[in-house]
Amino acid sequence: MKGEVNNIAVLTSGGDAPGMNAAIRAVVRKGIYHGLKVFGIERGYEGLIHGMFREASLGTVADIVHRGGTMLMTARSEEMLTPEGQKKAAEQLDIHGIDGLVVIGGDGSFRGAQTLSAQGVPVIGIPATIDNDIPGTDLTIGFDTALNTVIEAVSKIRDTATSHERTFLVEVMGRKSGSIALQAGLACGAESIIVPEIKVDLDEVSARLLRGHQRGKNHSIIIVAEGAGSAYQIGEELRRKTGFDTRVTILGHIQRGGNPTALDVVTASEMGSLAVELLRAGKSDQMTARVHQEVIGLPLEVAYGPRKPFNRALYDLASQLAI
Repeated sequence: MKGEVNNIAVLTSGGDAPGMNAAIRAVVRKGIYHGLKVFGIERGYEGLIHGMFREASLGTVADIVHRGGTMLMTARSEEMLTPEGQKKAAEQLDIHGIDGLVVIGGDGSFRGAQTLSAQGVPVIGIPATIDNDIPGTDLTIGFDTALNTVIEAVSKIRDTATSHERTFLVEVMGRKSGSIALQAGLACGAESIIVPEIKVDLDEVSARLLRGHQRGKNHSIIIVAEGAGSAYQIGEELRRKTGFDTRVTILGHIQRGGNPTALDVVTASEMGSLAVELLRAGKSDQMTARVHQEVIGLPLEVAYGPRKPFNRALYDLASQLAI
């Protein structure tokens, strides 16, 4: 570990998430508040390896708190996966006199942070991913905004579903995590929610659609997490089983964009501020986490502990309310 912290840097890595800009702003302004020089690193680890540093000022982060995406941009870096790339990254931090690094991203970004920490670089991770699948934290930056984006989109799709008496399958993001599908499905009153954590029974889904039709319901919404299978294949199977007219909408990257919600901005601001405080306190290899409405620091290795448990109680509730 190095001694006194004078210069820190911040980067965003992996998929973008609404609220990343708010976290960047918090790191920059909290650092400047404490008399530190703060540098932004453009294009994630790829930019770190190639020395894409620029000093930030208060004006640099003006008017970004409400914007989606990341002003520092983000990129995948195959080179960072190699020992040579990791060594180059650490050398660039040393060349620029950086005493501490804040990495904003998901689990892949955190693995890069751990490789730098192993080389003696003080690093703090801030969890930012719309999938909300990082163990140790109740909430990741971007999840709440993505959730509300899905809810707004489904509300509009339901108007069409009602008008044409159709069953719509809406595919949302979540390769290994059904968090977006689960909470959006409950909030939207979806007839069924299909997630990778629970094996889907299409006979039961079909029976539910038929029961609704028998009591006069002329449309239905089914939320499908992308990791649970192809919405097109599921839709075709349901059409075959029920005879209903089915349509599929894949929301895709629209879920990553847009102005962050107040919850994401507040969480990002708290996490960015705490990241600076942890570096000033000589901490490293830690992550910020929101636990029981409080933002705290935890060992970065927590992010690679047991997989974040799926909320089966909430899933069962959604199913019960959709009878």
